[in-house]
Amino acid sequence: MSASQKVVVVTGASQGIGAETVKAFRKLDYRIVATARSIKPSDDPGILTVAGDIADPATAHRVITEGVARFGRIDTLINNAGIFIAKPFTGYTAEDYAAMTGVNLNGFFYITQLAIAEMEKNRSGHVVSITTSLVDHAIDGVPSVLASLTKGGLNAATKSLAIEYAERGIRANAVAPGIMKSPMHAPETHAALGALHPVGHMGEMSDIVNAILYLDAAPFVTGEILHVDGGQSAGH
Repeated sequence: MSASQKVVVVTGASQGIGAETVKAFRKLDYRIVATARSIKPSDDPGILTVAGDIADPATAHRVITEGVARFGRIDTLINNAGIFIAKPFTGYTAEDYAAMTGVNLNGFFYITQLAIAEMEKNRSGHVVSITTSLVDHAIDGVPSVLASLTKGGLNAATKSLAIEYAERGIRANAVAPGIMKSPMHAPETHAALGALHPVGHMGEMSDIVNAILYLDAAPFVTGEILHVDGGQSAGH
C-alpha cells in the first residue's frame, strides 16, 4: 500500500449510512477498516472487516490493531454505530439504558481513544461522529431522552477533542442528521416523518455521506456539529 493512501475506520459499517460511507471512501481509494456485529468478509483487498460488538473494548482493540497491521496507519475514524430506542422517559428499562450507553457512548470512547493514539504518531487525523439533530431540537411525539443524553454527549466530546488536539494536527467533527430514508422507516411513514422537517421531506443517506466526505476534505474545519436535518435544528 502506498503511504499516500489513507485509511478510514467505519463503525456500524454493515448497513445503512455505514455501508454507504464505506462505498464512498473506497471510491476515493481509501483503505477501509469496516466493523459491525454482523459484517461479512470482503473480497476487496482494500477493505478489512472486523466483526464484533463496538460496545466491547476488545472489539475496538481488534479493529485498530488489525487495521494498523494490515494498512499501517489510521487517518480517519467515522463513529457511525448507534442505536435509537424511542420510549417515554419513565418507560425506559435498565436494559435500554445499558444498550444505548453501551453502543452510543462506550462504542465511541474505546475506539476513539485507540484511533487518536495512532493518529498522534503522524500528527494528523480526523474523527467524525454521527449524532442527531434531536439534541438541539426535541420533537413532540418523538421521545428521545436517551438519544439526547448519549448523542448530546458526543457533540460535547467532539468540541473538547477538537480543542485538545488542534495543535497536534487532529480534527474532530460531528454530523447531526434529521430523519433519513432507510429500511427502518416503512414507505408509508415517509410523508408524516418528512413533515417533521421544515423542508417538508426526509433526507437521503447520501446527504449524510456527502457531509462526512466534506468534513474529511475540509482541513480548516474542526469542532463543528454539521446539521443535515432539513432545517429542524433552526426551528419551526
